[in-house]
Amino acid sequence: MAEGPKRGGDIRDRRPWVKAGVWTERMLAALEDGVKGGKWFSLMDKVYARKNLEAAWDQVRRNRGAAGVDGQSVAKFQAQASKYLDELEREMKDGAYRPQGVRRHWIPKPGSAKMRPLGIPTVKDRIVQTALRNAIEPIFEKRFTEDSYGFRPGRGCKDALRRVDALLREGYTHVVDADIQSYFDTIDHGALLAEVKGEIADGRVLELLGRYLKQQVMEDAKAWTPEAGTPQGAVISPLLANIYLHPVDVSIREAGYAMVRYADDLVILCKSEGQAQEALALLEAEMSRRKLTLHPEKTRLVDAAQPGGFDFLGYHFERDYRWPRKKSLQSLKDKVRECTPRTSGHSLQQIIETANPVLRGWFGYFKHSHYTTFDRLDAWVRMRLRSILRKRDHRTGPGTGPDHQRWPNAFFAQHGLFSLKEAHACACRSR
Repeated sequence: MAEGPKRGGDIRDRRPWVKAGVWTERMLAALEDGVKGGKWFSLMDKVYARKNLEAAWDQVRRNRGAAGVDGQSVAKFQAQASKYLDELEREMKDGAYRPQGVRRHWIPKPGSAKMRPLGIPTVKDRIVQTALRNAIEPIFEKRFTEDSYGFRPGRGCKDALRRVDALLREGYTHVVDADIQSYFDTIDHGALLAEVKGEIADGRVLELLGRYLKQQVMEDAKAWTPEAGTPQGAVISPLLANIYLHPVDVSIREAGYAMVRYADDLVILCKSEGQAQEALALLEAEMSRRKLTLHPEKTRLVDAAQPGGFDFLGYHFERDYRWPRKKSLQSLKDKVRECTPRTSGHSLQQIIETANPVLRGWFGYFKHSHYTTFDRLDAWVRMRLRSILRKRDHRTGPGTGPDHQRWPNAFFAQHGLFSLKEAHACACRSR
């Protein structure tokens, strides 16, 4: 009689994202049944294992990214990757490894005139953080609730949006639309490490995490040490952010409320205004325990069945419909404008070929919007192209009026312009 599949193999099948070079069959079985003593002890050797470091480097290489404070780019590291990995393995094994500072870089906040800080670790630190995440992520993934979708293996924005849509259709239209004020900058280091210590007792791993939390931030030739928070841009930060909010997830779930959280962006959906008020009060209390604050202006109660609605993960939900929020539309238009300057010297074909990937990528995320969204955007894109053609005829103003006869919609279709409306109609037929 043929043997059935091994239990360890079954466990790995349920967690295909777990790194085979780090997590053995025995460790996976312990993860499933509970580790002896209730905590994980010997993990550091898994972090600096050569196979793990190589897998981490491969991921960092594929993600590319800018150089850190040491000026070493991914390309420079790759030129001597074997040598540098040897050094990292030896330093971590001997306990001599120390993270370098984080280079602070300010980037535009999507749909806003404000800027947000991005912390850029060195390539070496990104590799070690990735290897560390590979070693400890499965431990915490087993604990996380179904309400959390951000930065988790096999889950993403679209899963969170589908859950929100399903709850709204089931009548959960009274919504707590919450915003955590400066979340990544205000995470309490002591409380975060206490959460980690609840699962991990390896002192060297805890020490390494503590050093990452205290990494110096380098900005304008000045250095300072953060007293709270995790740097946005660090590989390990999303996992730590989820660990820190896990007690909130558990409390909200145990109270019977339907929450959908993506990192620090969350909504709680209820069937009545009274339930929503109670859910908000509980959320405020839980955030206070975590030494966090809900933004007083951005946190509100909403009846999604009435005019007004709420935004979540780029979409606007209102009265059984959904469409891109204003910032999402503005972001698309800004990108299309970059592709279609009126003074462009490129051929119309080249301009369209540059704009098409932008339109396709945007549609891939927002294709579930109300159908009226796409016709208006198509018309706007064609107006941009007609304006370029008018400029070449030494005429000013946008492409309107008689230009629609001179360059009809079919003209741009013949040149291969991606049509959001046609793509949506095709997607609907496929569904």
